[in-house]
Amino acid sequence: MTTRAREHRGVQNNLQGKIALVTGASRRIGRSIAIALAEEGVHIVAHDRRTLEPETIKVCDEVTECGANAWSIIADLEKPEEYETLIARALKTAGSIDIVINNASIFSPSTLMDLGFGDLTRHMQVNAWTPFVISREFARLVGRGKIINLLDTKIHGYDQTHVAYILSKHMLSVLTRMCALVFAPGITVNAVAPGLILPPPGKDESYLEQLSHAVPLRRHGGPEDIADTVLYLLKSDFVTGQIIFVDGGRHLLEDGNGPHPDQ
Repeated sequence: MTTRAREHRGVQNNLQGKIALVTGASRRIGRSIAIALAEEGVHIVAHDRRTLEPETIKVCDEVTECGANAWSIIADLEKPEEYETLIARALKTAGSIDIVINNASIFSPSTLMDLGFGDLTRHMQVNAWTPFVISREFARLVGRGKIINLLDTKIHGYDQTHVAYILSKHMLSVLTRMCALVFAPGITVNAVAPGLILPPPGKDESYLEQLSHAVPLRRHGGPEDIADTVLYLLKSDFVTGQIIFVDGGRHLLEDGNGPHPDQ
């Protein structure tokens, strides 16, 4: 690679000064992504669902401590009048948007025997339809930049205790590839599928340790592993339509084998 090409690539990969909308930015993986981006000089529009929670105020403070600007924005992802206008309002708030991270989702238990249509449609709306609408509005109003969707390693196989949730993530995985084609060449669209990263609410790290035997690498990951993968995708201008599994190889056990070993 010539010196000129290396310099050009360095400019392309520099995230300094970009502006990212992160849905569900106040906690867990969303917070880790927001802080990792801020450390790279990315300004953050931190989305919260209903009211400005203390966690959102805190993450905005942490972003500014990194030297980046931070704004908060409210949108209930179950209300079309709020999520359909999210990009337009974010543009008005921050001036521009270069990156969309569709992180927010709901995760309620359901089995095939007790799954109701209302639960299914709620998960489909929040976890798949709303990220798609946000992405489509980004493509329509901005027309250039990068989109990253958060999925789940269990889209390889299934999750028989969270049926509505995993069906919604399957839908978002298909939309990721479709949007990558339709939104090209101005926008790249990729996804990250976390595995054993954080314990569910109410559980501690021992929960992760107990399940590490089901991971080929025999250990669990952390939010920083997801953030690092997001940064890679944001710094690449020649990757689109990809789903990167950050799960220690656990999805490899699921090809054609149905549920995960821990179910």
